[in-house]
Amino acid sequence: MRAYAAVVLAGGAGRRMGGRDKPALPVGGVPMRERVLAAVGDASPRILVGAGPALAGVRLTREVPPGGGPVAAVAAGLALLDVDVPAVALLAADLPLLTRSAVRQLLRHLDEADLDRPAGSGDSFRTAGPGTGTDGACFVDASGRRQTLCGVWRPDALRTALDRLAGRRGELAGASLRELLAGLAVREVTWTGDGLEPWFDCDTEGDVRRAEEWAR
Repeated sequence: MRAYAAVVLAGGAGRRMGGRDKPALPVGGVPMRERVLAAVGDASPRILVGAGPALAGVRLTREVPPGGGPVAAVAAGLALLDVDVPAVALLAADLPLLTRSAVRQLLRHLDEADLDRPAGSGDSFRTAGPGTGTDGACFVDASGRRQTLCGVWRPDALRTALDRLAGRRGELAGASLRELLAGLAVREVTWTGDGLEPWFDCDTEGDVRRAEEWAR
């Protein structure tokens, strides 16, 4: 992929951590959101969707309304992208083990796909196979669950999906990512690296401790 942008979602409530600013918690001495942003250091622009603070070289925005959920956050991030950006990494801000090599693996899978994508509709993801157009690529875990906030996507496909969802619901606040991505052609990517998976997210104190062990 010649160029890509990155949108990092940092607006979660952190309820299982007592309402703390979860992406600001350090792993290996570095806040999780900064670790994620470092993994996409070659992206332009890099956009953080959340309360902040602002970071050097990163554009900061907020979903409408604040706390409106991941789909509203995706819309806020995409609104800052130029229309000619060919790909965008869509990432949760609590992925402390994400690496640049993992992002590049996803980009290679998207870059290998045909540029012509078939029209999609329906209530579930479609799997993009060889010789088919694809709207995005994301990691899939051993159980077959797609890690959609550890993936790369074609911005035009996401914009079309946002418009479709807004037309059906009337608003994006409170919508789920599954609703947004329903009908998109997704290339599933199996992680082949060492250590914990790059989509390992920290929802509890125990998760943070486990990530600390791997980050040493």
